[in-house]
Amino acid sequence: MILVLRALGVGDLVTAVPALRALRAAYPGRELALAAPAWLAPLVDLVGGVDRLVDTTGLDRQLRVGSAPSVAVNLHGRGPRSHRLLATTRPGRLLAFANVDAGHVDGPRWSVDEHEVDRWCRLLSWYDIAADRTDLGLRRPGSAGLPSGVTVLHPGSKIHAKRWPAQRFAALARTLTEQGHRVLLTGSADEQALAARVADAAGLGSEQVLAGRTDLGGLAALVAGARLVVSADTGVAHLATGFGTPSVVLFGPVPPAHWGPPVDRPRHRVLWAGEGDWPGWDGVGSHPTMAALRIDEVLAAVAEVERVVRVSGAVAA
Repeated sequence: MILVLRALGVGDLVTAVPALRALRAAYPGRELALAAPAWLAPLVDLVGGVDRLVDTTGLDRQLRVGSAPSVAVNLHGRGPRSHRLLATTRPGRLLAFANVDAGHVDGPRWSVDEHEVDRWCRLLSWYDIAADRTDLGLRRPGSAGLPSGVTVLHPGSKIHAKRWPAQRFAALARTLTEQGHRVLLTGSADEQALAARVADAAGLGSEQVLAGRTDLGGLAALVAGARLVVSADTGVAHLATGFGTPSVVLFGPVPPAHWGPPVDRPRHRVLWAGEGDWPGWDGVGSHPTMAALRIDEVLAAVAEVERVVRVSGAVAA
């Protein structure tokens, strides 16, 4: 068995797809088990190649995998806690970044300034496992009874600093509706009130608020069939990349060089106000790098993405 640890969220799983596929190709006859939260199961099915999902949330509970894996792969972090958790399964071999505190001196050094996709591809390359960083595509799900051709606006993020101000999302929703877009607002159950506030300010009906009303499988189906996605740097943006759905992603304070869509895919546009000192921010609400992004900039990015789609036609992102 090959055991892979990635006990994180949606975007984390999607950015690990090239590494997961590389492991599948490197060990074609072995069971590939992924230690990740059980709620990610619908998305794991769309990745393909994973034989078993081991329900794991965080690093505090022992991994229950049965027999010891022949190879354990840490796609979760730099260690030492994640290294030690995998070590409790007594693997024949551990593929991970070097971490002296965990007693693991093999593997490459961790780099803070690196794209998340490249990080895990580089790790595997150290162990002579070739990974294609562009292999990010997800299998397309069925419609799940959800509409297609809609414009998905996702105003939330579990990290509040990454949220674009709600009133700007409302202005964007109102303008896009006037331009002929069928706008739907998505989000988690915790973001339902935020999405409802945006809808009310934009003059949208309650039926256009899907926040808290779709599970992960439904959200994936909605994004896969969407006309456009506009969101902050969160899981929905990574789903758009995986499905080749045109997207505009608003970044801050984390730079897109670490988590953004591939730069060679013109269907996906990134807006980023840049780094710098932001004196006076009290740590509450949107980070100044998000507040610096103007509505006209977002609308211009939407227009450019849609122009690219019209020109490219059916060519994949």
